[in-house]
Amino acid sequence: MTDHLQPHLNLALRHARSGVTVTPIPRLEIGVGQATSGTSPCLYRSMICFILQGSKDVAIHDNLMRYDSEQYLVSALDLPLSGQIYDADSGRPYVSVSLVLDPALLAQVAAEMPPVREADVPGSGIAINPMTPALRDTLLRLLTLLDTPSDIPVLAPMAERELLYRLLQGPQGRLLRHIARPEGALGRIRRAVEWIRDHHNTRLRIEALCDASGMSRASLHRHFVALTGLSPVQYQKQLRLQEARQLLLAGDHSASDVAFAVGYESASQFSREYLRQFGAPPVRDVRQIRQSIGGLA
Repeated sequence: MTDHLQPHLNLALRHARSGVTVTPIPRLEIGVGQATSGTSPCLYRSMICFILQGSKDVAIHDNLMRYDSEQYLVSALDLPLSGQIYDADSGRPYVSVSLVLDPALLAQVAAEMPPVREADVPGSGIAINPMTPALRDTLLRLLTLLDTPSDIPVLAPMAERELLYRLLQGPQGRLLRHIARPEGALGRIRRAVEWIRDHHNTRLRIEALCDASGMSRASLHRHFVALTGLSPVQYQKQLRLQEARQLLLAGDHSASDVAFAVGYESASQFSREYLRQFGAPPVRDVRQIRQSIGGLA
């Protein structure tokens, strides 16, 4: 962490607990955690993430990225990733601030800026860029509102607009502008992703996915892989396995019941894919997580 972020860190720790804290500021969350011994699958939403303390590895398919307080991360659509926290212990926990992006608000801010001509294909759906003084200052003004909740309804939208303006001026302005364009390739893939999430526990029908996105089979596959690093089938599998893990952690469900609940037709296939994804069979993996949580407590 740089000294420039100490005020941000003080505010975040004052208003957050361990885990993820949903703040009174719309779509703004604070994450606090400890370093992990291995990677953990997670779903990144369409958001901006700033690290205030610690660092993190993010893996999307075969692409591994590490970022810390000197950078910020942009995720253009919901992405199933693997993450691992570093440089954090009980005295100096990992702390991050994330803002879920509002495409309509992005479109409003972008419309007030000079028009930019650019290709329809935005490239990868995730990127890491250097933090700037202007972004730090705007983020601090947004976080400071946590101390005066009565100011949030009036001042938070103003600070958020300025934050988006600064981001649109940055190296990922192109990616952010694509989020605000529902008719572009990214907007169409976002619709495909939404369709998969709504139907993740049913057999994936490529024809229905093409209809939802308004794309041909070839165009859908090409843009989907470019933006997410996964094919639609692989994306659905990631969602199923992550939901299965959450269901197993949430209650006394058997692995076979969970397998069928998330859309698998074979409990043995589910166990094999779960083992490949998480490194342990379902029952052992959940037991290890619960023991880890108990040890931290």
